[in-house]
Amino acid sequence: MAIHMPWITHAKQVLRRSSLAAANKAASSSSSTDVPKGHFAVYVGESEKKRFVIPVSYLNNPSFQDLLGQVEEEYGFHHSMGGLTIPCSEDIFVDLAARLGGS
Repeated sequence: MAIHMPWITHAKQVLRRSSLAAANKAASSSSSTDVPKGHFAVYVGESEKKRFVIPVSYLNNPSFQDLLGQVEEEYGFHHSMGGLTIPCSEDIFVDLAARLGGS
């Protein structure tokens, strides 16, 4: 039996839209904003946002899903930056990404 998690579906839709927006932007200007296939960009930080490019496989990890759930509950996924914004401290995100990268 499958577990239905609508917020994950919503997150994937947001990431897909962000990916399309990034592809359109990259097509109009060749800069360092390119995202490799199988990855997506997120903006992390409480005041100043820093861009991270992370593997799509992180979406399957329960810890990352929990973080996305908390972000959606608190802030939603609609941000003016056009990408997925995670308003947590950069240190917390880097720690989580390091743990996910080692698993």
